Amino acid sequence: MPDDVVPPSLMLSLPSLEATEALAARAAALARPGDALLLEGPLGAGKSAFARAFLRAAAGDPALEVPSPSFTLVQAYELPGGTAHHFDLYRLSGPDELVELGWDEARDGIVIVEWPQRLEHLTPPDALCLRLEPGEGDLRQATLTGWGDRLARLRP
Repeated sequence: MPDDVVPPSLMLSLPSLEATEALAARAAALARPGDALLLEGPLGAGKSAFARAFLRAAAGDPALEVPSPSFTLVQAYELPGGTAHHFDLYRLSGPDELVELGWDEARDGIVIVEWPQRLEHLTPPDALCLRLEPGEGDLRQATLTGWGDRLARLRP
């Protein structure tokens, strides 16, 4: 896509944690090996809640233990459709550190990345980008781009 072409986007209002979890479940149903989900937003925007709900839905296990990878930097999950890796890059200084975390191998499955701006040149061009902005209470505004024809299928 030329640099001056703006990719299609989907804007959603997520009034509750349940609405965020429902969006994550829709994304999990559409995700396939090789996909990347890039979760952007300030601290407390709901990135980890989205990732947790996505992984639980993809696993078909609402009780799946999904710890935040804030300190481990990456957590792997064996799912019915393959492996998923949940990365939290907040503490990374740049993309060079991803090699040690197994980034290339993880790309064979699904990757969910919090703080994706640290990916720099490793950012997958065909990723689903989800930007979450907090509002009053549990309200979140979500802006989604990427995933081609699948993007419209994320609408409730």
